[in-house]
Amino acid sequence: MDDDLSVLRALSRLLRTHACHTKTYDVAHRFLAALGGGLPECLVLDWQMPEMNGVELLEQMTRQGLRVPTIMISAHIDASARERCLSAGALTFLAKPLQDTELLAAIQDARKIARNIRVGPTKA
Repeated sequence: MDDDLSVLRALSRLLRTHACHTKTYDVAHRFLAALGGGLPECLVLDWQMPEMNGVELLEQMTRQGLRVPTIMISAHIDASARERCLSAGALTFLAKPLQDTELLAAIQDARKIARNIRVGPTKA
C-alpha cells in the first residue's frame, strides 16, 4: 500500500514477476474495506500516507485482532520512525528506494510467518 501510484505499479510488477499475487491500495480505508475477502499473506505498507499513516493502520489492525506480517517502507528513515513502526508490529522497516533482493527476502520471511499464524503454533 502506497499513496504514490508509480511506486504501487513498480512494486506490483516486481512481485508478479516473482510469482506473488498482489492487490494494491493507495489509502488505508480502501485496504480495510477489502478485508472482508480475507487477510493477505503479508502487507507492504508505506509509513507516510494521507488520512491514516502506516503506523496508525497497524495499530487499528491490532485493535481489531488482525494479524498480518507487515513490511513498512519509507523514504524518510530515522531511528524513532523505525522504532515506532517496529513497536506497532511491523516485521521490518525498509528504506526507499527499495532494493529488490531485500524486499523479496522480507516478503519471503513474512509469508513464512503468515503460514505459521494460519496453522497455529507447533506443539513440542
